Amino acid sequence: MMSESFPLPTEPEGVVPSLIERLNSGKVSALIEMFDPKCVFVEDDGRTVTGHADITVRLERFVKPGVPLVTKMRHVFAADDIAQLVYDWWIDGTDRDGNEVHLNGTASDIVRRGADGRWRFIIDNNQGTAVREPA
Repeated sequence: MMSESFPLPTEPEGVVPSLIERLNSGKVSALIEMFDPKCVFVEDDGRTVTGHADITVRLERFVKPGVPLVTKMRHVFAADDIAQLVYDWWIDGTDRDGNEVHLNGTASDIVRRGADGRWRFIIDNNQGTAVREPA
């Protein structure tokens, strides 16, 4: 069920603006709609998580503080129904409980256009440029 207030993007360039709007709404349910059912979420340490239930738990960390997401796009590379998004992001501020929140990274995400023409995350790698141990 797609949220009426948050239409899913019809172009890969619309994915990050939609991500910002949904994350800043404070609703993880609005955010998870952007994730393909087969999406892979990459943890900070490089481990992968699949399935909406497990990914939803990970997304709470970004939504719960109630601090706005800020991004700076670097690249959008599209090939037919797949695109790579490379962007810097920050969640910096004070949460609802008065705690400082400092989350940031440079994402290298892969999105795919579904049969409905809407773009969703297939690989969410929010620390995409980080140096990690080899798999």
